[in-house]
Amino acid sequence: MNSISGTINPANSGSHRLRTWGIKLIWLALAGVLLGFCYKEAVPRLYHPETRAGFRLGTIHGFLMPAALPSLLAGEDVPIFAANNTGRNYKLGYIAGINLCGLIFFGMAFRPQKEKKSEPSGPSPQ
Repeated sequence: MNSISGTINPANSGSHRLRTWGIKLIWLALAGVLLGFCYKEAVPRLYHPETRAGFRLGTIHGFLMPAALPSLLAGEDVPIFAANNTGRNYKLGYIAGINLCGLIFFGMAFRPQKEKKSEPSGPSPQ
């Protein structure tokens, strides 16, 4: 007796993978729009141009910089870099923040899914 439950149809596998990536991209776009809205609302409250930004603020600015993209695309002029900074320390923090954001945001969105191994149905051959 042949069991077809253990076989994988390549067409279904490809469409399933495409659907999974499509859903991930939609969630990524929605998260970007939400972050952009939050960024636009937070900038006037949290960004003070007279504050001299160091490594810590550089890391925070770098981490939040990708969240500015939706606001920038919508025509808002939001700051993504503190002009009044400490120099090299701020820039190192900024770069660390960008990399940390990429690691967390894109790493979680596009981590590989573990595939479930299907068990053949029926009695096992002995």
